[in-house]
Amino acid sequence: MEKLDILAIGAHPDDVEIGAAGALLRAAKEGKRTGILDLTYAELSSNGTVERRQGEARAADELLGLTKRYNFGLPDRGLENVRDEAIRRVVDLIRQTRPDVVLAPYWQDRHPDHESVSRIVKEAIFNAGIHKYQGYEELAAHRPSRFYYYFINSTVTPSFVIDISDIYLEKMDVLRCYRSQFEREQGSVVTPLNNGYLEMVEYRERLFGQQAGIMYGEGYVSAALFVANGL
Repeated sequence: MEKLDILAIGAHPDDVEIGAAGALLRAAKEGKRTGILDLTYAELSSNGTVERRQGEARAADELLGLTKRYNFGLPDRGLENVRDEAIRRVVDLIRQTRPDVVLAPYWQDRHPDHESVSRIVKEAIFNAGIHKYQGYEELAAHRPSRFYYYFINSTVTPSFVIDISDIYLEKMDVLRCYRSQFEREQGSVVTPLNNGYLEMVEYRERLFGQQAGIMYGEGYVSAALFVANGL
């Protein structure tokens, strides 16, 4: 398995795109190798099907210039029941792809799966660097040098902001790949995602941008406060 520069992890296809599509777009344009791991197929989503969601994810991958997308097929809304398995599998993927940067959802979110992934990834990153810790495969230890949290539904003061002003429209095109989630179609159920959610994302990115003196920004949380032009 080839090395990645950035590995972004979410619970469902579209999670990473909501919070970090801009950073991944910019990284790909700079020639960096980027990957997304979805822990589930989002089989319990109110709208769409697993098959359609996977097709939407492939369309998003193409726009993102993604190097690789992975899906562990763990149970949607059941991650806490397979927590140990999830941690070990994430450890294996980190050791296989040896990313410099790992992204995970911010630890406070209205969706419990997003919070679960945040905790799972934090533990996996720590365990991946322990030489005597065994995942499912015998792989050399690796601990990413940088670990940041991206926002899905939460909005708090970020540690730093990435300027996505020039690629904001491209980010929105990526999100619109997930029509089953963000558009109301005949027979669809009304959810927070198809009830003005993309407008909320725009408001958040404009707010972060205003705070940093730019047009649009993606906010991230880390242990230190600083401003970055990219990952």
